[in-house]
Amino acid sequence: PDISPPLEVKGIPDGAKTLALISDDPDAPRGTWVHWVLYDWPAHESVFAEGLPKTGELPNGARQGTNDFRRFGYGGPCPPSGVHRYYFKVYALDCKLDKPAGLTKQQLLAAMEGHVLAEGQLMGKYSRSR
Repeated sequence: PDISPPLEVKGIPDGAKTLALISDDPDAPRGTWVHWVLYDWPAHESVFAEGLPKTGELPNGARQGTNDFRRFGYGGPCPPSGVHRYYFKVYALDCKLDKPAGLTKQQLLAAMEGHVLAEGQLMGKYSRSR
């Protein structure tokens, strides 16, 4: 389903101002497929609630980028065949990026350069039953 999962971030370092999150599937047939891009999430809010709105800007001031479905917000898994790995990568940043909504994964990675205090990831596997 296209409902963002609940995620909790632990071990956020002192000095972190915001969090950024990228979710992708490196096993997609045509290369890595980006499911979610999110940034400027306040670091003191360590929980990403389930079912975040699919809007460019969220009520807490965070922004969502454009996924490979060309939409804001989380796009759920739908692998064509086999088991795919889905990564949720979170980054603690020393600043608010203050970029407009709609950044791609590559644009976000470039904007974060030199600002990452810590990072972590969660990997899950999924396949469709036929």
